[in-house]
Amino acid sequence: MSGIDLVIFDCDGVLVDSEIIAARVEAELLTAAGYPIEPEDLARLYSGLTFRDIMLRIEQESQQLFQATLIDEAEKLVDRRLRNEVRAIEGAHEAVAAVTGPRCICSNSSTSRLEAMLTRTRLLPFFEGRIFSSLDTASKKPKPAPDVFVHAAETMGADPKATFVVEDSVHGVTGARAAGMRVIGFTGASHTHPGHADLLMEAGAETVIRRWADFGAVLTALSQWSEDG
Repeated sequence: MSGIDLVIFDCDGVLVDSEIIAARVEAELLTAAGYPIEPEDLARLYSGLTFRDIMLRIEQESQQLFQATLIDEAEKLVDRRLRNEVRAIEGAHEAVAAVTGPRCICSNSSTSRLEAMLTRTRLLPFFEGRIFSSLDTASKKPKPAPDVFVHAAETMGADPKATFVVEDSVHGVTGARAAGMRVIGFTGASHTHPGHADLLMEAGAETVIRRWADFGAVLTALSQWSEDG
């Protein structure tokens, strides 16, 4: 695709419908720990953050402290549920296959979790050797820090200004924009809520798509606009 050095996909909530599964596990644990919250509210407020960062934000907002062991418990339970339940979002295979140039994944999830989800959903062959977890960067800073995006672009030899990112969370959009990249928002997963698209646009997405069927035309149009501009 002309004008595009690299296409970066987030994984959770973009390629695989995992955010709502994780939110159900994490909401149940937080509720049992004395902080009642519904999965839908957890996904709406904290989508894109690691569970550790979710706990830290809730502690700051509510002045309630949690046991650090909740983090490991959540990781194990979420991994188990994802291995058994996660599905690819409709149209993801076709959309990824249509990207003929360099592509990769940038995620806050661990590499092992990403590989397990991509294997289950048969998406791994599209990304083998090009999966970047924020946990594996030098800083280990998760989104909304731009570090994982910067690392991916440097590794792939891509100009950030000619890199397009597909993100479903405000934190992801914020990180990609901070890395100097262009962003397409995505709202096709089960955790999508009213106002989701508006929030992604406010965070810096140039446009938002709800169906993967629209991705190719949108990507082409945006890349052409950049060249003409």
